Amino acid sequence: MTAKEEFIQIYQEKITRRGADKLLEYLTSDQSDFFTAPSSTRFHGAYEGGLVQHSLNVYHCLVDYLSRPRTKELYHMDYSDETVALVSLLHDICKLNFYVVDYRNAKNDKGVWEKVPYYRIEDPLPYGHGEKSVYIISSYMRLSREESFAIRYHMGFSNAANSEQISNVGKAFEMFPLSLALNVADMEASYYLEGVINKK
Repeated sequence: MTAKEEFIQIYQEKITRRGADKLLEYLTSDQSDFFTAPSSTRFHGAYEGGLVQHSLNVYHCLVDYLSRPRTKELYHMDYSDETVALVSLLHDICKLNFYVVDYRNAKNDKGVWEKVPYYRIEDPLPYGHGEKSVYIISSYMRLSREESFAIRYHMGFSNAANSEQISNVGKAFEMFPLSLALNVADMEASYYLEGVINKK
């Protein structure tokens, strides 16, 4: 099963609220590069199809994190299968139609200059990161407040540029525990499944 097939299967089985079918229709259309886009320009998932693979990795990490008795019994993190699938599979939908292939000169193994492809950002909707994902999803289906905050703050403190933003991340983690859980799953996927540690 390809990453695209797995994504679609999980999406159709778990996400059934009104509008979900229209969003999936868009993701699989010619107007979307969701299933071929990278997940970053040079870090985790910086290859064709990296975005859908990262989305799946975050889904599996989140399911695993939330399956621990401690999260349910002590932290009261108990969410529907639909919520878990929605926030993890779509948290980075902001990267849709976001990267383009360009070329630069670089020396090959023989020391000869040649043009090599690389990804660069060309953002047609400069609306931030997590907030942009919430905006896109909300155009198709209604999100709960907890889902919205989880997606908005899935980058955690790494996307906070000043003391006010840092404070907002902390408040979101306290008020909406799914935000913290999604952040943990995203970091696990990015740094351990897809990052430098996995390449050693």
